[in-house]
Amino acid sequence: MSRVFNFSAGPAAIPQPVLERARAELLDWNGTGASVMELSHRGKDFIALAAQAEADLRELMAIPANYRVLFLQGGATLQFPLVPMNFARAGQRADYVVTGHWGEKAVREAAPYADVHVAASSKDDHYLKLPPRERWDLSPSSAYVHYTPNETIHGVEFHDVPDVGDVPLVADMSSSILSGPVDVSRFAMIYAGAQKNIGPSGLVVAIIRDDMLSRATQPMAKIFSYAEHAANDSMLNTPNTWGWYLAGLTFGWLKEQGGLAAIDATNQRKASTLYAAIDGSGGYYQCPVEPGARSRMNVPFTLHDPSLDAAFLAESLDAGLLALKGHKAVGGMRASLYNAVTLDAVQTLVAFMSDFARRHG
Repeated sequence: MSRVFNFSAGPAAIPQPVLERARAELLDWNGTGASVMELSHRGKDFIALAAQAEADLRELMAIPANYRVLFLQGGATLQFPLVPMNFARAGQRADYVVTGHWGEKAVREAAPYADVHVAASSKDDHYLKLPPRERWDLSPSSAYVHYTPNETIHGVEFHDVPDVGDVPLVADMSSSILSGPVDVSRFAMIYAGAQKNIGPSGLVVAIIRDDMLSRATQPMAKIFSYAEHAANDSMLNTPNTWGWYLAGLTFGWLKEQGGLAAIDATNQRKASTLYAAIDGSGGYYQCPVEPGARSRMNVPFTLHDPSLDAAFLAESLDAGLLALKGHKAVGGMRASLYNAVTLDAVQTLVAFMSDFARRHG
């Protein structure tokens, strides 16, 4: 069977060596004679696997010792209400910076549990740029500031960490985590759904500073408490063992690539190759995002004539280029360039785009 070049926004491409190893170990993992999915999460073999995965992630991201790493379920969407439940008192203000669909959704889901204040938004600019930092309306008494470093649908990305003073900074890094180095110490919490740069859907990684876990919280069941999950080493309930296993393989693969500095260089080259093709097409292709806000991970673009969209998608699929259709909220095309997407894949896409323009005029 021939593998396609997968540009899906999520669930997304997983590194082929990771898939090959998982296939080889599917029936007999680690000499146990059983699949990793069939073993107890409390057995010594899986506990060792979990510890190694966390150690590798800590090494990759240089996570300080005063942060806990959690492997949870529910994806990033479940964290939208859990963040205010765990970090804000009832009625306490929480500041949100909104730069796209996922920031909007975070605001909606947090609203029942905190006094959500939209401190900045680029909605009036159709989420094609970032709101200027000097216009952010932040309060020093807010429980936290929440933002989305990379918006998957609209293709906008913060290329530095915003300074919010002493207020804890919380980031939904679902589509940018592990794409390059980040100073974890600048954040009170980082969380990310796994299905873009970590592994399969159904898993979320949360990195939380110790002091945040001791905050006085709102009444909630233990299953919603980050502190309870931390106290139980992410095994308060049965975790997603398959997702945790694949995440660990992905962390190992990233180390083999040279770590996050090396993968960042590759990601920069992939993105610049595609943006150059779009910008150099003489208007045949266009990216609507302001250049300074363009994402390395998610590249939206349109054709000069929307009537060609269907042909572009059909022909690209025939050429082995999967999932280039843009999100229904914005239309057009979108190529997601996560870590597992190779430079060869991007170069093949660029060659197809050039050939399509030549043939369709």
